[in-house]
Order: sequence, then C-alpha cells, then structure tokens
Amino acid sequence: MKLTEGKQQFISSWGAFGTNWGINRTMAQIHALLLISPDPLTQDDMMEELNISRGNVNMNIRELISWGLVERVILPGERKEYFSAEKDIWKVVKMIVKERKKRELEPMLKLLDQLEEVEGDKKDKHVKAFVDTVSGIKKLGKQADKTLDTMIRAEESWFVSNLVKLFK
Repeated sequence: MKLTEGKQQFISSWGAFGTNWGINRTMAQIHALLLISPDPLTQDDMMEELNISRGNVNMNIRELISWGLVERVILPGERKEYFSAEKDIWKVVKMIVKERKKRELEPMLKLLDQLEEVEGDKKDKHVKAFVDTVSGIKKLGKQADKTLDTMIRAEESWFVSNLVKLFK
C-alpha cells in the first residue's frame, strides 16, 4: 500500500471511529490528518487535503481545541495560524474519555440524583420500581465514573498492566 492510500484510509477510518467517541466525522478526519502530519498545518492545508470548506475547518478546529486534542502553533515569521494534534495516543484517549465523561456521564448522574428523589409513597410498587431502577443505574454510573477517573489519572503502563490482569 502506498503512503497516499494509507493516509486516505487512516483519515477515513478515524473519521468513522470518531462518531463512536461522540465527535462528528469531519472533526475526526481533521484530527486524523493532524495526527499523521509531521508538521503543523494551516486551515488552507486541511481544506485542500480533506476537500472541505473553510467554515467547516474553522468550526471543527475550535471544537478540537476545546477538547484539548489540538493546539495552535506559532511559527516565527508566519502570519497564518498553524495547528498540531497531540501525538501521544495515551494522552489522546485520556482527553477523549475526560471530555465524554464531562459531556455525558456527569449530566446523567446529576439527572439520576434528581430522579431518585421522586415524590410519592415509597411503599407504592410503582414508586419503588422507579426509584430502584434509577438507583441501580446511578450505582453503575458512579462505578463507571470512578473507573474513568482512575484511568484519567493513571499512567499508561499501570493502566495497561491492570487491564491485562482483568482479562487473564
């Protein structure tokens, strides 16, 4: 496989994977392009390589920066903005987990706290069934939250060795 073909396949596949992480395809494709680029790129470079509009690049770059996956790079003597992606995949995974936790898990746990306080006679089977279900989901969510916090704080070697132990 030639490098050009490999790059295209990687960018396309990373774009598809990105939708599973809660980011849109174009955002993931821009991230993929920046991941495999040895040098920082301009918005024009990204527009040309991915055949997308300036507005699309601009909007998605801002979002990638907010996720902590991309940063602006100042090149001496250049007027254009350049962008670079974090290349350490462990850090990338931790940033994605941290952002998804903040956007998805934390709001869900907050909602479950409120739902658990539903008014009604706790002896009523409908109230009890509702509260028991919500409490069970909340318990699982809190365990997931603790596990993700541990992963975010962990070093890669520690996490991988403990993950391997789980599957033995």
